[in-house]
Amino acid sequence: MPTLMEAFEQATQDAQRLPERPDNATLLRLYGLYKQATEGDITAPKPGFFDFVGTAKHEAWAQLKGTEREMAMRQYVDLVNQLLPG
Repeated sequence: MPTLMEAFEQATQDAQRLPERPDNATLLRLYGLYKQATEGDITAPKPGFFDFVGTAKHEAWAQLKGTEREMAMRQYVDLVNQLLPG
């Protein structure tokens, strides 16, 4: 049985090779979970008003503030596994 870190690293690779592109909400969830798992709570200021993509990413990550890294890793792995075929 792989360790959590090994499962997370495999999931990051699998996420790059998904057969279909997930919807934007799922992509933002993946982004937020990945950032929370790898960097912890967000500390960067919110992007400018006209940076719509940056703002969406910032908000997706900020929603996970306080989530432990291990929990974010587990949720990321689970979400990627749901997106994989079969």
